[in-house]
Amino acid sequence: MGFYVPDNVVTNDDLSKIMDTNDDWITERTGIKERRWINSPTESTSSMALEASKNAIADAGIDKNDIDFIVFATLSPDYYFPGPGVTLQKELGLNTVGALDVRNQCSGFVYALSVADQYIKTGMYENILVVGSEYHSGGLDKSTRGRGVTVIFGDGAGAAIVSKSPTKERGILSTHLHAQGEFAEELTLIGPSTRRWVPEIIDGKGKEDEAIYPYMNGTFVFKHAVTRFPEVIQEALVKSNLQSTDIDLLIPHQANLRISQFVQKKMGLRDDQVFNNIMKYGNTTAASIPIALAEAKASGRVKEGDLICLAAFGSGFTWASALIRW
Repeated sequence: MGFYVPDNVVTNDDLSKIMDTNDDWITERTGIKERRWINSPTESTSSMALEASKNAIADAGIDKNDIDFIVFATLSPDYYFPGPGVTLQKELGLNTVGALDVRNQCSGFVYALSVADQYIKTGMYENILVVGSEYHSGGLDKSTRGRGVTVIFGDGAGAAIVSKSPTKERGILSTHLHAQGEFAEELTLIGPSTRRWVPEIIDGKGKEDEAIYPYMNGTFVFKHAVTRFPEVIQEALVKSNLQSTDIDLLIPHQANLRISQFVQKKMGLRDDQVFNNIMKYGNTTAASIPIALAEAKASGRVKEGDLICLAAFGSGFTWASALIRW
């Protein structure tokens, strides 16, 4: 595992200087105290992914040339096309290994992990680099109008090296993926897109056209998240004939600390069974789970033999879980 976040720390008090908000308002609703925002023209979704990947490669103790496939999850690619997987391949100096881009937003890393899992189990690849990286800050509405979304999101990247486990008892036990497209526009970025091209957005309106900023129906998303999180966690446990008491560590997507706390209570989990770091980084979408998993591992919260559960819910709507015997 490896992760990277920009050096630039943006606190709630910093945000109160550019919009009508304050630390109490943000903390009460989200649990977030600070986040990292890129403030360098040289940093990007791909550059953060590169640093996270280097750290993951070092942690795995392999040579970068041992990687034979890349799966890159993001909603904030460097370009409209091509996706950032090929950019990461170039920056790592890899040969012509395949690079697959995943666009499942908050569930992106778990979706990407499920792809890697199947490729490893079928023997197609031996060492897969799975990355989640997001550069949100450049596209947020940093006015009072956009505060409901803007205060939540941060920039960062997390990466994992997925390889064949030494025994059948260890590794990814199962992954579970779901989607409900009827709610696609409850958490979305409408434009620019092929349905709303750039000239249509900027002609006579410029940044006043709210379609260029992310939209979130917060209450609606919250209600569905606190239902789908426990469902997909339970689905994974049932698949392996396990109980919530067997979980050593649940790492939920860091969407909102209040959602994580609600899910923890509903699942009857102790504080030491759940890992949260949204307080420091905000919601980093596809990067949130790998950043949290990398931090948990580095701090000794993830140990060999532990049962680790990953779970995510977000735009799409999509939701997913993975159960891992470390």
